Parts: sequence; structure tokens; C-alpha cells
Amino acid sequence: MAPGLLRMHFHDCFVRGCDASVLLDSPTNTGEKDALPNAGSLRGFAEIDAIKAEVESICPGVVSCADILALAARDAVVKVGGRYWSVPLGRKDGFVSSMAEANTVLPSPFMTFPQLVLNFAAVGLNVMDLVILSGGHTIGQAHCAVVNPRLYNFNGVPGATDPLLDPSFANLLRTMCPSDQPLTIVGQMDATNSTFDTNYFRAVNNRRGLFLSDSTLLSNPVARRIVNRAARSPRSFFSDFGRSMVKMGNINVLTGSQGEIRQVCSAVNTNA
Repeated sequence: MAPGLLRMHFHDCFVRGCDASVLLDSPTNTGEKDALPNAGSLRGFAEIDAIKAEVESICPGVVSCADILALAARDAVVKVGGRYWSVPLGRKDGFVSSMAEANTVLPSPFMTFPQLVLNFAAVGLNVMDLVILSGGHTIGQAHCAVVNPRLYNFNGVPGATDPLLDPSFANLLRTMCPSDQPLTIVGQMDATNSTFDTNYFRAVNNRRGLFLSDSTLLSNPVARRIVNRAARSPRSFFSDFGRSMVKMGNINVLTGSQGEIRQVCSAVNTNA
């Protein structure tokens, strides 16, 4: 569950800030969890509900769902080989969850470097944060739907392959992702996809980044230097990752009367 819990915190913070709005159910299927980047692929809702229930049984009304998301993401990374970082707490949970907003503001695996820079800057994150947080792709899997356009229809040209891909890697991906099977799971994001390490950055350097958003990091000299540094020094990457996660976890945090501490993470309190 480590990739799912890390991704859930990320997707929560980019939409309305870190307010656990991604966890809210919508009776009309118009919440964040119903958005295209989340529906069917975002995992960990049941696990967060179980954590919340356990916490509520011990200290009811104290720990927000937003704080639980931040802590669960950190602990999940630590469980698969990452390094501990201190998570600031005190977030409140939000009241609104919007599919339309999620569809608009969440970064896409099809984005180019300039698009990613603007997307991250909109929430107060810089190029360093962009590159280092992309290192979260060292764990997890993906659907062929986000890979196939690079293999069979790059830039809308039938039969064209993204020239940023290493040819041998592109051939390997074609065996894993036939053009007519977009829902097939690509086996790994890097060679050690169950371990949080720096192999992702080595893969990017070797033109084996799975997404366009991975490969495009080499198109900018500043980003390329950060990729190279992370690939060479796991210690610096782990330190930088924790720092960027804290920064991301502080996006538009709700405090005081701006939010609440939900009794269950999937619904606002009945007295809200």
C-alpha cells in the first residue's frame, strides 16, 4: 500500500491544500475521488478509514484525517526503505471536494517540463520540489493507458514513438503494453519498485522514465543536475525528499475554525 498512501497524500494536497478533501464521498459522484486521475486508481481509502477508527477509539476528536494522510504517507515510505522525517501536525479537515477542481489542477504524467513547473508553482513548490517529489515514482505501478501514447502515437502521429525513450526500453514496454490493452498494469516504475531508493533517478538518466513527466526532467539543465545528484547520493535524496514532503504537506493548511476534525474521513460531521 505504500505507493497508494503516498499518492493519496500528494493528490489531496494539490487540490484545495492538505485538507483530506480527497477522502470525502459524494452522493452525486462529483468529488475528488471521482476525478479522472483518481477514479479506479487511487488506493488506500479503506486503510485510512481503519486508521481513523483506531485513532478515534483512543482519542476521539483530536487527530484530523488530513494529519493521518500526512503521517500514513511518511510511515509507508519508511516501511519500504525510505528515511523518517518529522511531520508537522495540526491540520483541520475541509468541507468541500470537487471533481472539476481535481481534473483541472492535478499534475498529469503527460505534462512537459514547463507545464510541470507552472503546475507546481501554483501550489508554492519549486523545481527542486518537482524533481525530488517525482522520486516517489520509485515505488508503484501504472496502467498502460499512460504509457501507450509514447509508444504508438507520440504527438498524435500514428506509429510514432517518443524519441526521449531508450529504444530497447520502448521495445520492452511494447511487450508489456499492447496497443489495444490500455488497462494492463505495467509491472514496475523502476527496477526495484517495491523499495524506496534512488533507482528511479538512474532510470531517468538512462532514458527509461516511464512517463513523459519523468523523461522531461532531463530537458532542463537545473532539473537534470538535481536528477544526477539524487542518483549519485541516496543520503541527499532522502533528506531532500523529507524536506519537500513537509513543504508539500503545508499547502493551504486549514487551522482553527477554517476546518474541522472529522469523525469519519469520508463525510463531514453532521453538525458542520
